[in-house]
Amino acid sequence: MSEEQQTRFAALLERRTRGEPVAYLLGEREFYGRAFAVAPGVLIPRPETELLVELGIAKLAGRTAPTLLDLGTGSGCVAITLALEIPDAQVTAVELSAAAIALSRHNARELGAAVEVMESDWFSAVNDEGFALIVANPPYVAEGDIHLDQGDLRFEPSLALASGPDGLAAIRTIVSAAKSYLGAGGWLLIEHGYDQAEAVADLLQAAGFADIEQHRDLAGIIRVSGGLSGA
Repeated sequence: MSEEQQTRFAALLERRTRGEPVAYLLGEREFYGRAFAVAPGVLIPRPETELLVELGIAKLAGRTAPTLLDLGTGSGCVAITLALEIPDAQVTAVELSAAAIALSRHNARELGAAVEVMESDWFSAVNDEGFALIVANPPYVAEGDIHLDQGDLRFEPSLALASGPDGLAAIRTIVSAAKSYLGAGGWLLIEHGYDQAEAVADLLQAAGFADIEQHRDLAGIIRVSGGLSGA
């Protein structure tokens, strides 16, 4: 190796020795068969989140030019994948983090996806109504959870991970407001923690969602819950 290559390798090795995620070192992570750019300050896409995409595709099957909203898009992996898998879909993605907004727009350009990415604190800047589908992979780890100090989570943004004392603060906000932004027959799908299925189902029921569904990931964990808007 050249001296420059040796120096770069040593720097990467030092970062990895400190525990920094490989995805940040490489600058990308595969999701649904595509390479997404990732960087410190943005949540690393997880394989279990592909379930959210698969369910979204199924819910929109047979619809012409469906409109969908991705809340807290992060790297853009969910919104961009849905846009590419459903070419006539009109996809809006919202995000609060400036770093994530820049990265998701970069990924959309690189992968050729038509996604409108805008700054919004959940629904705060969303003016459209009547979405056919709203998807969200919000922060759902309880503040103070020991896992936040372990593994990759030590390096990922707390804004994308922790949400209140029980981890449900963001999910409560989303569920309570979502029906106002869904059209008739519109679906809300939310990824959540391994131990939150019952609580999320209760929130969906209390908010008036019908046909509540819960789906397991490849590890057999109930990972995504959703409901149908009757509006």
